[in-house]
Amino acid sequence: NLHFGVREHAMGAIVNGMSLHGGVIPFGATFFIFTDYMRPAIRLAALMNIQSMFVLTHDSIGLGEDGPTHQPVEHLASLRAMPNLTVFRPADANETTAAWRLMIKRRGPSLLVLTRQNLPIIDDAPRVQVGVERGAYIVEEAASGKPDVILIATGSEVALALRSRELLTNQGLDARVVSMPSWEVFEEQPQEYKNQVLPSAIAARVSIEAGSTLGWERYVGEGGGMIGLDHFGASAPGGVLFERFGFTPDRVVERAQAVAKQAQERG
Repeated sequence: NLHFGVREHAMGAIVNGMSLHGGVIPFGATFFIFTDYMRPAIRLAALMNIQSMFVLTHDSIGLGEDGPTHQPVEHLASLRAMPNLTVFRPADANETTAAWRLMIKRRGPSLLVLTRQNLPIIDDAPRVQVGVERGAYIVEEAASGKPDVILIATGSEVALALRSRELLTNQGLDARVVSMPSWEVFEEQPQEYKNQVLPSAIAARVSIEAGSTLGWERYVGEGGGMIGLDHFGASAPGGVLFERFGFTPDRVVERAQAVAKQAQERG
């Protein structure tokens, strides 16, 4: 282990140099917000398509009291826009392990974006391994097998989607929950698989992610809804901020009911 100190750009450059030299698969780690400082190094890794890996923590308003200067908002969207870069935002420990295994096997740079707060284990490891390798997968199927609405989430919001599904079921709305740890990996899959996870016939979809909603229209479509963060955060405990900014089962249920109603009216 190298102690890089508080110098994110230099750390990224050193990781790139080690990758180019060969003999090791190097990684560097810091807070997600500090990709602002190391972005040139990440972009060079993407330009060279080298296997530099970056582990990034404190990925959302969930970090709490450090406040908006340290709370990433636009970072997922901006880094997903970078060519040759694979971004992973896993939902639990099993998804994290699966993502790490895939990062080691893939060519090109990868980001592993992790929370500060504790997360529940949401699924069994063998099924998660296969699901993460395909970028997105069905965590919880609708009871009928024919969902009225699809909830698509990443990271810490997958657990929120699962809690919301239970409430929707009690209200007579059958929901499928999809975990999408990597847009890039999902886009590499055959169209047949993508249609299985997100059938075109189901227009009622809601994305849930504690970051900018930019780009999610690709997956929720014209009739879908997006729950995200299109403004800066605030300084308060993470749980308080999630409640304040609408990352709650009640809000998810409200949006899901609205998009399902709209889809039904369209026929």
